[in-house]
Amino acid sequence: MSSSVEKIKERLEIADVIGSYIKVEKAGANFKAKCPFHNEKTPSFFISVSRGTYYCFGCGVKGDIFTFIQEFEGLDFMGALKLLAERAGVVLEQTNIKEKGESDRLREIMEMTTLFFIENLSKKKRAVEYLLKRGLSKETITSFRIGYAPNEWRNLATNLRSKHVTDLEMEKAGLVKKSDKGREDGIYDVFRGRIMFPIFDSSGRVIAFSGRIFDDVPDAPKYLNSPETALFIKSETLYGFDRAKAPIRKRDYSILVEGQMDLIMCHQAGFENAVASSGTAFTQEHLLKLQRLSDRIIFAFDSDGAGFTAANKSAVLALSIGMEVKLAELPAGSDPAELILTQPEVWKESLRDAVHLVDFYLDKLIKDNLSPRTLAKEVEKRVLPYVAMIQSSIEQSHFISQIAKRAGIREEAIWNDLKKIPRGIPSGSPLETPKESVPESRNRKNYIERRLLGIIFWQEKEKEPLVETDKLRTLLTMIAGDKYVARMLEEYKPITEEIIFEAESYYGDKEALIRETKELLQNFEEDILREQFVKIMRELGDAERGKDKERAEKLLISCQEISQKLAELSKRRIEKV
Repeated sequence: MSSSVEKIKERLEIADVIGSYIKVEKAGANFKAKCPFHNEKTPSFFISVSRGTYYCFGCGVKGDIFTFIQEFEGLDFMGALKLLAERAGVVLEQTNIKEKGESDRLREIMEMTTLFFIENLSKKKRAVEYLLKRGLSKETITSFRIGYAPNEWRNLATNLRSKHVTDLEMEKAGLVKKSDKGREDGIYDVFRGRIMFPIFDSSGRVIAFSGRIFDDVPDAPKYLNSPETALFIKSETLYGFDRAKAPIRKRDYSILVEGQMDLIMCHQAGFENAVASSGTAFTQEHLLKLQRLSDRIIFAFDSDGAGFTAANKSAVLALSIGMEVKLAELPAGSDPAELILTQPEVWKESLRDAVHLVDFYLDKLIKDNLSPRTLAKEVEKRVLPYVAMIQSSIEQSHFISQIAKRAGIREEAIWNDLKKIPRGIPSGSPLETPKESVPESRNRKNYIERRLLGIIFWQEKEKEPLVETDKLRTLLTMIAGDKYVARMLEEYKPITEEIIFEAESYYGDKEALIRETKELLQNFEEDILREQFVKIMRELGDAERGKDKERAEKLLISCQEISQKLAELSKRRIEKV
């Protein structure tokens, strides 16, 4: 496995891998970007090509291409390995079955189950006809691996047992439940008489199922999703995300729909930047996944009351984390799947005419033909809270200008009302966005030590160092002593990667590095001498008060020597100028 990892690292440059997910820009020998793992206005995320690593000065995340893919895609190591291997054209070595962890075994079982459902769909002509009637092509049915769960109590369980899958493993995969006491066979299938839609992780592996009722099953819900498992975390999983990632980056916006059929029809019609909430509550984790790819999102939920309410909650959540949020208003009684099938031009027009959340609610109030006073009150109550959530002051100004023109309210009055509304999500709320990290203030000497050790640690890892690190360490020891340097090295050891990135970022070329190193050394020596001078002056005062003339004379000589050294350093600095 390690040889595969090394082959992948040799073939893939970290800046290219990360650059395929977020926008990166050159910064000397490195690259920088806005961190995809926390909200920030200025780039603090640095990528070192030479070492194949990244580090964020804002939130502290760090790692290599594998950790980035794991964090960004929400995958385990094996998932990241398979994804990068495919990208690098590396054939992975076979893993011993005994070495497989629980997650690998569960994925294996989910794959067996997917094939079982696909096989049963081919036998269920009526189910295939239903899917075709809903507008899906045979190619799409195959591509999305849609299947059918027979309306039998233990059909799947019997099949998996024949393949040496234990009852406990099936239960952990969310495929069976334990029977009530006294019932035969101990377990029964969760999904029965349903058309089955596999739910995939970011790399396209089946991790769960969503089943739509097809056969007549008494008291059965229309849709039934897998329970949460070691593979499937509902708050983090978006249906279709594995296919939509690249199109979202390319088109710079995502489309959010509600169900599997809506999503599949979107992709079949060419709207491949669509994802679905898959019948689960839409969470901040879902939105952050999308925001890493694009800040822009269009909500296209059903036009019924429940669909609108769901879209509204999700849209407010997206607005609160700084996304540009638009709503596509669909004709009454329709959903995306139906529109794409029967009125594709109306669907396209709905997306094209999608309006910002603020404009959407303002439009509704304007259409109600309210009196000027009532309109002003409703704007304050129903529109301004959304304006307050917008993080950009420029955008806020734009919407306030729009509200003033369309509602006939003075801008000054709107600004005054806006000031009364808390900006963004209230402090302490689970939706509160992370604040930008403010670097810890450091005094001059700590700053100098940090820079010098950053240069040493950085250059020691380089094949062709630009400065002689052994000489630099020796000079530090001559200036401050063995104990002081040892303490300094120990103190900064836990943040080695951080200060290496700082050094790389600050010193891009050889001349600048050598010049800055000399300057830092001189400043370091001055600071050490001043510290020594202050210490000796205290000791001199103690000696004089204790009438210890011999010690006082020695200390006075030491003070004079330090003063002379400081004067020489100062003279050297003046000569440079």
